[in-house]
Amino acid sequence: MNLNAEYAKKYGGKFILRIEDTNPENIQIDAYKMIPEDAKWATNNRVSKVIVQSSRMNKYYKWAKELLTREHAYVCFCSPNKWQKLVAEGVGCPERNVNGKTQLKFWKEMLSGKIKQGQAIVRLKTNMSDKNPAMRDFAILRINNSVHPKVGRKYRVWPLMNLAVAVDDHELGITHSIRGKDHRDNAKKQEIIQKYLGWNIPVALFVGRINFKDFNVSTTETRKAIQKKKYSGWNDVRLPFLRALKRRGYKPQALAKFVTDMGINENDKTVSLDEFFENLNSYNRAIIDKSADRYWFIPEPVKIFVRNAPKIKNVKAKLHPDKDATRLINVTKTLYIPKNDLEKYKNIEVRLMHLYNVNLKTNADFTSEENKNVQKIQWLPSNNIRTEVLMPNGKIVKGLGELHLKKLKLGKTIQFERFGFVTLDKKETNKLTFAFLHA
Repeated sequence: MNLNAEYAKKYGGKFILRIEDTNPENIQIDAYKMIPEDAKWATNNRVSKVIVQSSRMNKYYKWAKELLTREHAYVCFCSPNKWQKLVAEGVGCPERNVNGKTQLKFWKEMLSGKIKQGQAIVRLKTNMSDKNPAMRDFAILRINNSVHPKVGRKYRVWPLMNLAVAVDDHELGITHSIRGKDHRDNAKKQEIIQKYLGWNIPVALFVGRINFKDFNVSTTETRKAIQKKKYSGWNDVRLPFLRALKRRGYKPQALAKFVTDMGINENDKTVSLDEFFENLNSYNRAIIDKSADRYWFIPEPVKIFVRNAPKIKNVKAKLHPDKDATRLINVTKTLYIPKNDLEKYKNIEVRLMHLYNVNLKTNADFTSEENKNVQKIQWLPSNNIRTEVLMPNGKIVKGLGELHLKKLKLGKTIQFERFGFVTLDKKETNKLTFAFLHA
């Protein structure tokens, strides 16, 4: 999808999104909304047009009838077992040579219901001696009485992919397509249909398959898991799908960079989960680093008190290293620091960022206001807000955030210093929830 959209952009073309829903028994109704939304986000709103095949059935019927009339197609009554035997022998179906007038009679009987499901299908006439048995008189339409989630029982004869795609490409003026190399045979089948009807043949480009190692991308299994409440939905931050990536704060430009750097290459690739996100994170970091403001977050906070500390009302901290904007952090008698820092630097002089140096412990001792070359750690005053971060591994990191976070808008991506980039996911009166993006 991204690769097609990027090439359309590069060459001044249009990217057309096609929803293939001509298999009535394998359709999820929520996909009609989710697919266009996800595609528009992932391609940075470069979808020129969205078509739904079930709304184009009259076009498929028109050209199916034309193929039958010209005797390029025929209605086949062979059983599956009989057909397999004929294909293996390179022998045509008995109905193959029936004239076009009779074929149209059979076609009407398929549409009317006189011919029942499983009794007949429409096949395209090809070379029955083709070295590839899959290319021999392949099916282009079949009867399916299942209730379609969008059009109900309005149609009972449905086009198979190659007829529908060939018609769409002609009707929509498609000039180029980029798809997986596993569709090479399908491209050849579509080309036969297009030649029979005297149409222009789009340029078909192919890419190798990306095999995701230790990376479950099965939509069927994921849907089952969602139904069983294992995941909260398609945007659950533990999932590798577009909605989850968007929720976490990934930018569509990062996805575009990932696919274009891979390019049109027919070599298959095996990519691990870590490799995929390492590359995607690098692209995304380059995009957001210059704009993401910095804030303080204290995971697993512990309380400390600084003895003999100078009276300081507040300190200034920059929102971004490359910007002039600052915010004020209040200084209170009681401070909060990460538990890990207390354990790691106990009884060692450290600097509380932008504040002063202390000998670190629960009852810490002030040592100096001078910014010495010592370890810097974050802190927060007693006026703060409960903050949680949803992690991709399913864990929730609980802590405290500075009050300035309350002014952020939902969906805003920022950086928690010394923690990572996060996106504001939920706002409550006394708690903020962020989704972890990456380090």
